[in-house]
Amino acid sequence: MRYTIVITGPAYGTQQSSCAYQFIHTLLTQTPHTIHTIFFYEDGVYNANDFIRPANDEFNLVQAWQNLASQFNLSLVTCASAALRRGVIQDEKHNNLTDHFQVSGLTALSAAIANSDRVIQF
Repeated sequence: MRYTIVITGPAYGTQQSSCAYQFIHTLLTQTPHTIHTIFFYEDGVYNANDFIRPANDEFNLVQAWQNLASQFNLSLVTCASAALRRGVIQDEKHNNLTDHFQVSGLTALSAAIANSDRVIQF
């Protein structure tokens, strides 16, 4: 099966992103299933903020997303409108979008859903 994952929870403050990460990691390492797209929407775009710095003894979820994307060649997509509203910006003067994330619109989410067998939202 081919999955699209929609994440609406921030990197810290709720369990949504952490649960999504654990689900995706397990899916990719212990099953034959694949991930088509991971789409960060609403407060989920905070997962792409390069300025997030957790304490040394905390799990760095932002870095974990980058590592997962690199290891499994995953597409990490943030909603452009949601990102701008929350200060996650990538332009000529400002850039706090972390590596392996790209900015796109809801059209990308629609296309991902159309090309997936399942969609799961966290």
